[in-house]
Amino acid sequence: MMLESSTKVVFIDATESLTRVAESRLAAASIKGAEDKPLPFTLDINCQPDIKPSDMPQRIGDAEVIWVDHTLLSTEVAKQCPNLKHVVFMGTGARSYMNIEALAELGIQVHLIKNYGDTAVAECAFGLMWAAARNLAFMDRAMRQGQWQRSEGVQLTSKTIGLIGFGGIGAEMARLCLGAGLRVLAWNRSPRHYPGVTFLPLEQVLAQSDVISLHLLLDDSTKGFVSRECLNQMKAGIILLNTARGALIDESALIDNLKSGHIRHAGLDVFTVEPLPIDHPFTTLDNVTLSAHSAFRVPEANQRLVDLALNVTVNIFN
Repeated sequence: MMLESSTKVVFIDATESLTRVAESRLAAASIKGAEDKPLPFTLDINCQPDIKPSDMPQRIGDAEVIWVDHTLLSTEVAKQCPNLKHVVFMGTGARSYMNIEALAELGIQVHLIKNYGDTAVAECAFGLMWAAARNLAFMDRAMRQGQWQRSEGVQLTSKTIGLIGFGGIGAEMARLCLGAGLRVLAWNRSPRHYPGVTFLPLEQVLAQSDVISLHLLLDDSTKGFVSRECLNQMKAGIILLNTARGALIDESALIDNLKSGHIRHAGLDVFTVEPLPIDHPFTTLDNVTLSAHSAFRVPEANQRLVDLALNVTVNIFN
């Protein structure tokens, strides 16, 4: 569907960093494949990342296209925006923030941005792995409180990591881990091949791995994928990493396994409820390292994210 060239696009929840990047990219008109061509739309950037659902219709206004970074877009809110036709979600995890099928029934198409931060997310997972293996966050917290709490760690060289899901991020994680001397196993829902990686059935990956790192997209078939049964199939004393989506894991089952020691340590960047509630059990467990859903937040990924969002939006008008 071609839109009018005068259409206003609204970025409803830009963070400070994304605002800087978007303003810079707009000023430079650096749109891949569209150099020296004026944008067929105006971009209204709202650098107010926290927004109440009740304020959403007013912020969207009469816009036919919006960009969404991290805000819940309920179907009820969308119904109050009759002009809205396209949502450009700044990432791949739109299902955590909106009902794509319900929006489609309203005539609203959701566009995803893929592969903008594969290296950044993989580096975060890689960092969480080392922090978990050496219990660095625990010792850091203790030392800040005046306690000299030495902790025995795990040497990762020659250990086995299992990658659950093998898209762009999984491939980058494999590259990093192979370079660090780990044996890399992987399972993916569709066939994959990568030099140095052994692809096995899921149950074998779970049973053989010393570290499990999740790199699955969240959809109806993967919600709760890491169930209590799945956790029980993992080797005792395993390190579990999640930089994908919190809803992939049964958090209650994970907490029980962390308390029992079956899971030695969890490195988590994503959670079922975000921001993570201050009284969440994860905050009380010493064998959990927490990160505030920031795996992709580096300048390089932000720049690529905005560039790709601009390209997607330009294509909407063509």
